[in-house]
Amino acid sequence: MAAKLFAWLVYGLIGMAAFGYGKKQGKAGAMILGGALMVYPYAVDGALLLWLVGAGLTAALFLWRD
Repeated sequence: MAAKLFAWLVYGLIGMAAFGYGKKQGKAGAMILGGALMVYPYAVDGALLLWLVGAGLTAALFLWRD
C-alpha cells in the first residue's frame, strides 16, 4: 500500500512538472505525457505495474522531443 501511494506522489509530481513545462514552452509532447503521468494511476492496479508504467512514461519524456 505504501509503495502505491509513494508511486502516485512521485509520478503525479513529475507529471505536473512536465505538463507545466510543456505548457510554458509550447511543447505538446511534454503536455500529453505529463497529463498521462497524472492520470494513469487511476487506471492501473498493482504496485509493480504502477512503477513500471510510470518509469516508461517518464523515460518517454526524455525520448520524445518536439
